[in-house]
Amino acid sequence: MALSIKICGLRTPEALDISLESGADLVGFVFFAPSPRNLGLELARSLGQRVQGRAGKVALTVNASDQTLFDIVEALKPDMLQLHGAETPERVAVVRSRFGLPVMKALPIAKRRDLSPIRQFARVADRLIFDARPPQGATRPGGLGKPFDWTLLKGIDAGVPFMLSGGLDASNVAEALRITRAPGVDVSSGVESAPGVKDAGKIREFIRAARAAAAGLTGSKAVNA
Repeated sequence: MALSIKICGLRTPEALDISLESGADLVGFVFFAPSPRNLGLELARSLGQRVQGRAGKVALTVNASDQTLFDIVEALKPDMLQLHGAETPERVAVVRSRFGLPVMKALPIAKRRDLSPIRQFARVADRLIFDARPPQGATRPGGLGKPFDWTLLKGIDAGVPFMLSGGLDASNVAEALRITRAPGVDVSSGVESAPGVKDAGKIREFIRAARAAAAGLTGSKAVNA
């Protein structure tokens, strides 16, 4: 099981360096003002240059305009755009075509009916990310540290690669992978000591736990084959 690990909401050179040194496949940068992980364009430019091809850069936006996306792309030079708002399949297709970048679309999950849009988005997105549906009245659509019922994804065929997000940390990522067999995991608040403040030890522990869990699942499949 080749697992893709994304550390999201990075805001400092130190947190970025730890993520890269620990083997993150993707590093995520948030461009959404209500988030404690939001960063400006100049900081994004500086952090983006620091990556130096060691991981894929992901720009997370929420219902962003074309102009906002253009400014972000110019500053960060991301490898992928993550659309984490109420973007429609049509909007996803437009963004993908207009900016010439792979797009990962977030889908909020709470109940089985929330899986129904998967096919529509799989036709236009390069990757999906399943996150916990935020509670009513929440000021942001993700990064809230709440998991959803992972059994909803058991045996799922999304049609495109997908990532699991929402409430993951070093203590539960193995169970999440065992249930969902997700090809990718995304973490933000689960590697923080306070909202928006990344913890080096937690980043290392999460990546180590996720890699070990994926290796264990691959080994068990080989034994059962």
